[in-house]
Amino acid sequence: MINIRALLLNILNNVDKFDNIDDLNVFKSIFFGKNGIITKKLKFLKYNSHEYKLFYGKIFNEFKTLSLLNIKIREKFLFYYKNLNVIDYTLPSRGYKMGSFHPVTMTIRKIESFFLQLGFRIVSGPEMEDEYHNFEALNISSDHPARDMHDTFYFTNGKLLRTHTSAIQIREMLSSVPPFKLISLGKVYRRDHDNTHTPMFHQIEGLVVDKDITFLYLKNLINEFLENFFTKKLITRFRSSYFPFTEPSMEVDIECFNCYGKKCKLCSYSGWIELLGCGIVDPIVLNNCNIDHEIYSGIAFGVGIDRLSMLFYNIDDLRLHFENNVEFLEQL
Repeated sequence: MINIRALLLNILNNVDKFDNIDDLNVFKSIFFGKNGIITKKLKFLKYNSHEYKLFYGKIFNEFKTLSLLNIKIREKFLFYYKNLNVIDYTLPSRGYKMGSFHPVTMTIRKIESFFLQLGFRIVSGPEMEDEYHNFEALNISSDHPARDMHDTFYFTNGKLLRTHTSAIQIREMLSSVPPFKLISLGKVYRRDHDNTHTPMFHQIEGLVVDKDITFLYLKNLINEFLENFFTKKLITRFRSSYFPFTEPSMEVDIECFNCYGKKCKLCSYSGWIELLGCGIVDPIVLNNCNIDHEIYSGIAFGVGIDRLSMLFYNIDDLRLHFENNVEFLEQL
C-alpha cells in the first residue's frame, strides 16, 4: 500500500527549509522530475485494477497539486526576498520633507529676540487664574463687561481661564522690587470665535516700571519694536483710548503697508491697521502691587501674537493657525 500521507508530510516539512531557489529545484525534481518519486508512483498505477486507479489516481493528483503549490509559494518567497535586498543605485531618490516651525512659534521667537536685546526678562504664569490677579488688581471693576460669563471661561470653583497675560505681570510685580522690564506671553482665553477671533489665542504684554518713565519712552519703544518686527519703516498713529489698568491709554495703528493709506481690504478700507494697546500704568495698579506710585511710574503694552503672525505672513483667517493643515504650514 502506498503511504501517501508520509510522502506529503515529507514534502511539506522540507520545503520551507530551503534558502535558495537552486536547492529547492533539486528537491522538486527528486519528487516530480522525469524520474521522480511521485512520477514513478503515478506510472505504477497503470498496472493495477480500474477501481484502484480511479481511487488512488485522484488522491495522487490532489497530492501533487498541493505539493507543487507549496513549492511554488516557497519559490516566490525566495525570489522576492533576494530582490528586496538588492539596492538599485540608479533609481531616483524618494526625497524627504523638511519640518518647519509653526508661524506662531516663529513670531514668538522674533518678538523675544528683540526684547531680550533690550534687557527685558521673559516671564510666565498659570493659565488658570483667580479673579484678583486677572481682574481686581488690574483695576477692573466687578461690573466690567469682561467679567461677564459670556466673555470669560469660569470654573465652578471660582477660578477662570486668564483673559490676558497681564495677570502674569501682577504676580511678578507682587514678588519683585522695581526697577524691572518684563515681557509676559502665552495663551489666553475668551468667549469669541470668528475668522479674526478664536476662544484661545496668544498674547504678549510688556511692562516697564522705573523712576521717571514717560510716555515718550513708551512711544519710542513701540515704534522701534514694530519697525524691527515688520523690517520696514512704518507710519504709526496713537489714538486716545480707555483701559482700566492704564491712564492715559492709547491704541496704536500703523498705516496699511498694502495700500499705503489708499484703503483696501486688508485695512478694512480705512487706510490704517489697528495693532495694539498701550499706556501709562495706572497708579492704582502700582499701589495694588505694593509699589509707591510717587516714586515709580510704568508703561505697559499688549498685542495679539496671532494678529502679528497674520500680518507678517499674509494669513487672512486666524483659524488657520489652529487647524493643523499641513498644506498651509508648508507654504510658510
